Amino acid sequence: MNLEENKKNAIAFYKMAYKGNPRQAVERYVGKEYIQHNPDVEDGTNGFIAYFERMQREYPEKSIEFVRCIAEGDLVALHTHQTWPGNDAYITMDFFRFDADGKIGEHWDAIQQIPEKSLNNNTMY
Repeated sequence: MNLEENKKNAIAFYKMAYKGNPRQAVERYVGKEYIQHNPDVEDGTNGFIAYFERMQREYPEKSIEFVRCIAEGDLVALHTHQTWPGNDAYITMDFFRFDADGKIGEHWDAIQQIPEKSLNNNTMY
């Protein structure tokens, strides 16, 4: 496994899909199977494409910042900051499993809205 290549490809895949080109992202970065663990997205590549096409139609002004990327074995983890209309901000942690060909085959995520108040002065990053 080429960890640096997988990190680069995970970011490119997510950025391409998030900015409105999920079909191209799948064609370029996904392997023969795509297992989806997010309960709001249908399993497989068609579910992924439909979800991100809908997000682009409904929220074209959304933005994403990749805060960190960590790779180990066949997994890549992305820690992102997403801003949606109305300055609604979220932290996401996405995990991608890469297959032996260096293609994405599985995805998990956790999403948390950034609260307006915190009991400490630490950021969520």
